[in-house]
Amino acid sequence: MLTDPIADMLTRLRNANLALHDTVMMPTSKMKQSVAQLLQDEGYIAGYEVDGRKLTVRLKYDKERRRVLSGIRRMSKPGRRVYLNSDDVPRVLGGMGVAVISTSQGLLSGQEARRRGIGGELICTVW
Repeated sequence: MLTDPIADMLTRLRNANLALHDTVMMPTSKMKQSVAQLLQDEGYIAGYEVDGRKLTVRLKYDKERRRVLSGIRRMSKPGRRVYLNSDDVPRVLGGMGVAVISTSQGLLSGQEARRRGIGGELICTVW
């Protein structure tokens, strides 16, 4: 049993991206599916599929096989949760990256959370 399944997901994505893999598989959960959906909507991954208890994420590269996903960092951890007001939501790399926020309205990008004026738990940052 993992103590932080989201950190495990982000580490699997980071490692597969560094090794230039096309896909990466992991155990699924609703939270992981929401993170994958947000990453797909923001254009960092090509897509994802859920098959029973497995989540398969297709990584995205450009025509010269350069990585679209440059970095990903877990911000709120089980030992130290990070909660933010809508005013404190960070702009990752001056707007070039995305902050993933868990709100009462589901997972949102930092830009969308600021637009709606709601805060929440800062899950991770992606650039």
